[in-house]
Amino acid sequence: MNKLVGITRNFSSSATQNAIKTVTVIGGGLMGSGIAQVAAQAGQNVVLIDAYPEQLEKAQKSIQGNLTRVAKKQYKDDTGKIESFVKESFGRIQMSTKVEDGVKSDLIVEAIVEKLDVKQELFNKLDQLAPAHTILATNTSSISINEIGAGIKRKDRYGGLHFFNPVPVMRLLEVIKGDHISEETYQAMMAWGKSVGKTCITCKDTPGFVVNRLLGPYSAEALRMYERGDASKEDIDIGMKLGAGYPMGPFELADYTGLDTNKFALQVMYEKTGNPVFKPIPLLDRMVAEGKLGIKSGEGFYKYNKK
Repeated sequence: MNKLVGITRNFSSSATQNAIKTVTVIGGGLMGSGIAQVAAQAGQNVVLIDAYPEQLEKAQKSIQGNLTRVAKKQYKDDTGKIESFVKESFGRIQMSTKVEDGVKSDLIVEAIVEKLDVKQELFNKLDQLAPAHTILATNTSSISINEIGAGIKRKDRYGGLHFFNPVPVMRLLEVIKGDHISEETYQAMMAWGKSVGKTCITCKDTPGFVVNRLLGPYSAEALRMYERGDASKEDIDIGMKLGAGYPMGPFELADYTGLDTNKFALQVMYEKTGNPVFKPIPLLDRMVAEGKLGIKSGEGFYKYNKK
């Protein structure tokens, strides 16, 4: 079992700028643990960092369970290969509560809370601690990456890597180009995304990037339709699944991603674009205030059995 604190590792500071072989992920939640998993199962050494040991314990169980599912799908009933895959992949991940234990990686991906000041503080610290060759990246889904990295000096070696939840399953990775990113850094990030099995698309630093900018109006209109009583949430979900071929309806998706996350994303895009389609939605505000956040709280638009 990997230890939670005091992890040390010998990293090669002589790694070529275009070859990302060691990765640090900061934030042990669903997104962070998923990013750590896909990097590890692709053969890369990973340090997963979270300030809370209990979060790392949850991440450990989640990663091991997900790796087992991946292995069973790949190796069917071959127990030996399944066990070997899980052991080797998980063995590439080390966990720590200390940021300092992961600063010498080739790539550091931030996946912490969606608060600008907290992210800025972390990146300013990483910029000071990490070697010059290290690429810094944020997994933010809605905050401007230029604003997050405003205080760092290595703006040429900084960008966005926006994964989608659940990371091990979703094939897309948005590579976000900040105003000062170098072509070399951009190509390294694209190559790394492909190396962990993702299809990469590129977007400049625009509110919501590609996917959330388009999903925002869709989600907002679904909420308003339900709020007006035009149709039930169940029928709206069924309509979009069977009529548009979506794997989830808008309310199922909102519960999955988190109603608080949806509220925050709409708020940011409204502030940045002024587009009235992103205006606050009373129904969403009320549900978030009541703590009905979706799957993670046990209730959102639907009710769930919390394990």
